[in-house]
Amino acid sequence: MDCLNHTSHRPWPLVDSRPSWKQYWLDLAFFHWPVRKAQIQATLPDGLEVDTYDGDAWISVVPFRMEGVMMRGLPSIPGVSNFPELNLRTYVKRDDKPGVWFYSLDADQSLAVWAARKFFHLPYFKANMSSVANADGSIHYRSSRECSGASFDGVYQPVGETCKAERGSLEEWLCERYCLYACSKSGKLYRGEVHHRQWPLQKVQYQIDKNGIGEAFGFDLSGAPYCAQFAKKLEVAVWGVELC
Repeated sequence: MDCLNHTSHRPWPLVDSRPSWKQYWLDLAFFHWPVRKAQIQATLPDGLEVDTYDGDAWISVVPFRMEGVMMRGLPSIPGVSNFPELNLRTYVKRDDKPGVWFYSLDADQSLAVWAARKFFHLPYFKANMSSVANADGSIHYRSSRECSGASFDGVYQPVGETCKAERGSLEEWLCERYCLYACSKSGKLYRGEVHHRQWPLQKVQYQIDKNGIGEAFGFDLSGAPYCAQFAKKLEVAVWGVELC
């Protein structure tokens, strides 16, 4: 994996073991809203602390497509390795190691939902989803969760040149995250490492017509996001989760 040859931007060194999974993230949009710190902390499991930027906690909605998702060393499987995914996430830390906490992850691939729940303890849900690239370069993204109807419907399009987030900026703080946290049904806390190059970010134009995936957690995200970014493609290495 080429991304493993580019590590100088990481906030901590790569783990010694080889990554377990490989994948690509494509046509990804970040939509971010500031939220009160206390509101986020009340939703987190014991052992996790809400992370803040200038005193604010943040919630992000992230629609994108996954491609080539497979255990490292094995070929991708048509119909299994490629699928849309929609994340609702916030930003946390444990032992001062910053990472991401997922409230929900929607996917339209049943095997991916089952595997992520079983092996990564992540709250994946099966959803009816589509990510359609239009002739003008925009992406029309729709998702409706099968178990609850929680939905997202929006169109977004990159504009301007690709760039990297400035060091110390809000964009860097939100996007450059290299681990995730998860909690098992028994309450055990896990950490999983990820790696990729620095995000190739662009500005993004968007229209969000429906955004209800935060409602189950008490988050009203119906208003316009405070900021947003787009990334066309990123190669990602993923390690298995470990108790922390």
